[in-house]
Amino acid sequence: QVQLVESGGGLVQPGGSLRLSCAASGFSIDIYAIGWFRQAPGKEREGVSCISSLDDSTYYADSVKGRFTISRDNAKNTVYLQMSSLNPDDTAVYYCAARNIFFPKVQYWGQGTQVTVSS
Repeated sequence: QVQLVESGGGLVQPGGSLRLSCAASGFSIDIYAIGWFRQAPGKEREGVSCISSLDDSTYYADSVKGRFTISRDNAKNTVYLQMSSLNPDDTAVYYCAARNIFFPKVQYWGQGTQVTVSS
C-alpha cells in the first residue's frame, strides 16, 4: 500500500523549533521529488519547500527561507523538514507530497500534520 505519513507536528511557542517527518511506504522516494506544503485556516495551500531526487537541490518559499531546512534520507525512505524560529504565521496543517521524476502525473499526498505556534 502506497502511503506518505507525516509526523512531528504539535504546539510550540514562538521562536521554537519542530522537525517534521514524511515517511514513505509502498514506493521508494529515490525517484521522487518531495515537497512540503501547508494550509492555514481560510487560506489556500502553499508550497513551503521541496527537494530534488536528482541532486538534492532545494527550494524554499521566501516566507521560510533561512528558518526551514528540508532534507532526505533515501535509506530510511523519509524526508524531513526542520523548522526553527517559528512564528504564529507558520501555524497550519503541513502536508508532504511526492512526485515521480519520470512520470510526473504519479503523485502521492500525506494526510497532514498540525503545527500550531502560540504562546
